Amino acid sequence: MGRRILNDALRTMVNAERRGFATAKLQPISGVMISFLNIMKHRGYIKNFEVFDPHRVGKITVELQGRIKDCKALTYRQDLRATEIEKYRTRMLPTRQWGYVVVTTPNGVLDHEEAIRQNVGGQVLGYFH
Repeated sequence: MGRRILNDALRTMVNAERRGFATAKLQPISGVMISFLNIMKHRGYIKNFEVFDPHRVGKITVELQGRIKDCKALTYRQDLRATEIEKYRTRMLPTRQWGYVVVTTPNGVLDHEEAIRQNVGGQVLGYFH
């Protein structure tokens, strides 16, 4: 269920980005979604996001920057070893210059560069570019 919520939220952001909106409202929310948005903010794909009422259904308002071309969450379970992450990245992302694969690891939710640096594998959550 959590991956479906994440995929709906990411598709909402991509659609708002394509229509030229400055913000996107995401509902319902999850902890994994907040971690995914933190990675996107750290890498400069979104400006900021704000969480409203996290204890109930909750809402997130995301300030878009205009850099997101595509953003998807995998609805199936894809396990990766630390040595397989680079091959997976080259297969999934369109170019080597930009884009990130987001992986959930025992060390938390990380992008592919951090996972390679920390030498940990895990399950692929999704990707953005």
